[in-house]
This record gives sequence, C-alpha cells and structure tokens, in this order.
Amino acid sequence: MTASVASQQGLVPPGTFPTLEREGLVYLDSAATSQTPLPVLEAMADYYGSHRASVHRGVYPLAEEATDLYEAARAEAARIVNWGVEETIFTRNASEAVNLVAYTWARTNLGPGDRILTTTMEHHSNIVPWQLACEMTGATLAAVPVTDDGHLRLDVLDEELAKGDVKLVAVAHISNVLGTINPVADIIERAHAAGAIVLVDGSQAVPQIPVDAAALGADFYVWTAHKAYGPTGLGLLHGRRALLEAMPPFLGGGHMIANVTIERSTWAELPAKFEAGTGPIAEAIGLGAALRFIASLGGLEVIRAHEQHLTAYALEQLAGQPGLHIHGPASAAERGGLVSFHLDHAHPHDVADILGRQGVCVRAGHHCAKPLMKLLGIGASTRASFGVHNTHADVDALIAGLGRVHELFGD
Repeated sequence: MTASVASQQGLVPPGTFPTLEREGLVYLDSAATSQTPLPVLEAMADYYGSHRASVHRGVYPLAEEATDLYEAARAEAARIVNWGVEETIFTRNASEAVNLVAYTWARTNLGPGDRILTTTMEHHSNIVPWQLACEMTGATLAAVPVTDDGHLRLDVLDEELAKGDVKLVAVAHISNVLGTINPVADIIERAHAAGAIVLVDGSQAVPQIPVDAAALGADFYVWTAHKAYGPTGLGLLHGRRALLEAMPPFLGGGHMIANVTIERSTWAELPAKFEAGTGPIAEAIGLGAALRFIASLGGLEVIRAHEQHLTAYALEQLAGQPGLHIHGPASAAERGGLVSFHLDHAHPHDVADILGRQGVCVRAGHHCAKPLMKLLGIGASTRASFGVHNTHADVDALIAGLGRVHELFGD
C-alpha cells in the first residue's frame, strides 16, 4: 500500500483500536498518548488470566512463563532501536529514565565548573532533571537556541562545546511541539569530539521513524511505551554498558542486589542493577505486543511514510486558514507526525474545546515546553498529531472544526 492510499484508508482495519469505535471520534493526540490496539490488550489480559506470577524469583512453571514473556519483551524493545538487551533498562516512563541518568551519572561525574547543555525546544522532562542535577553537583545548565523556522542553532552548539566544560548534551530526537527531526547523529559526533556524552530523548521518535541508537552513537537513549501503542507505566533507558556499570543504583530494594548484609550490599548485574522491586510485568508484555503490532504493519518505514504524507496534507490544509500560524519546519520531510499552531483570534484552549465538542481530539497548552513557548512569544499552542489509524478524513474533520472556531471567534 502506498503512503497516499494508506493516508486515505489508514494502515489498520476498523476495530483495531477499541476506543476509536466510538461514533464521531477523531483522535489527533498520539504525540501525547497513542491509542492501544487489540493485540496489546489481549497480551496483557493473557498474562493476568493465564501467566500471572512474579518474574525472576520463582522456579515453578508459571513464574518461568511470566519471566520468559517479560524478558522477551525486553529483547524486542532492545531490537527496535538496535541496542544490547542487558543494557536496556525498564523504568516507569521516559521522565524516570532521564532522572535515573541525572541522579546517578550526573551525581558522580559532575562538579563545579562543569556544564550540561540542553536545548530550548526540550520537553520539561529533559530540562528539570538536569536543573536538579546541577543543584546537587554545582554544575550549570545552558541551552542551545532554536531558529525561527524550528531548527537548532548548531553554530551555537559548536561555540558552547568549544568552551571545553560541557560534560553532557541532552537533546530531543523529535520536538514534541515543533515536530523538528533533529540531526542527532551530527550532534552526537560534535559532542563526542568535545569530550561530552549525549542523552537523546526519543519519546516522539521511536513510534514514528526507524531508530538505530547504536548507529547514532548515543550514550543514553530514552523513550516510552505509551506513545508507541503500548501501555502506560513503562519507559526505556538504553545506556552504554561502560557508563551503566560505573553508575551507582538509582533505587534500592529487592532484585537489584547481588548480596545484602546489615553492613553493606553489592549490586546485581545489568539490567537488574537499575530495576529495584517487582517490575512492570504486564506493561512490558504489552509493549512486546505493541512492537509486534508495529512490525505487522510493515515496520516503522511504512508508518513514517504514512504519517509524513498526512503531515504534508495537514500543513497544506492549515496554511489556508485565516489568522493561523504554524510552528516548526515548513517541510513534512523535516518533521515528525504532528503540527502545532496558534490562531490570532482564539485561545488554544478554546480551539481544543470547540474541536472536542465535534469529536476532534487535539492537545492545547504549553506541551511541557514553556521555554519554547516563551521563545515563540506565545503562552500555548494547539497541536494535532497523527497515528497509524489516521486518514485524510481526520485532517478534513480538523479543518471543518476550525471553520466553527472562525465562526465563533473570527472578525
């Protein structure tokens, strides 16, 4: 199926996403949370109904079945970004994955005079943990600015790296507001040449584009299941083995230990070292099913073509709307599957409310990116984002809904 045909029909048959069976519902908020397909719901129900046991600890068949399902999901999560299985850590979400690095690597490797470099387009989850790390260590935080057309100022990146005190660069693979696909391989190469390591926030990237974190050269790569057609409550941290082995644990408790006495403890091997307590068993199994679901559609290359085509169509249709300003790159080829905009004559919350009353679900607000909002000179924006279920008709519904906004708020 070509991208244009898929954009007319969607990549999945009706009934794949139970929530979307509600009459008149148009879901354009996958950048926040993707819908959950039936295979994921069935896999999680199968664990609870047929394999319910804790993992890693029992030697009876039921526990071994649960452990096998859990670890198979880890292997699939590692495979989709081309990373080592033992260096793939389960966390609660992408935010916790960033915090893990901020509290463990940063705490033991940074001090006064060191700097962390992030960017103005980052989600708060890739800013606030570094602020906390700086408070703990005496390091300082700086940010690479963004151009008017939504790209990072790589000349400023080079200037900051040339100062010789940047120890870590934290950058989004795809902006959750601008949609910009950042040149992370280039950024990583420049950072490594300056002696810095790099953490990439791939929360928007993994569900949308093929990712080879090893080929990119990332030191840490984080993402989350709930944007990749999986369940909530599960994030992923892929880390370079030498760094993970040198880092202290993030949380203490069961499973992450090799030995415990009253006086001291020693730590388990990776990945258990960073996975204290009972893990997100059903969630991991659900993620494994989600990744198989993605593969069943033809993989991320097919998904990328579909969503890029829809994004191009949305950009074209939105460009003709009176008083509407689109944020980010002009070309869909430079974007992930989302479009953010604001109207001169209506607040984003009013826009989202009116669209919602017509069944069109979009996100309105600062999108956890207040520094970027300040740079754009706005308090909030409206964001439409696409998934495998969306079609041209969904974009048309968005445009029709905006027509109602113009009727109510236009001149």
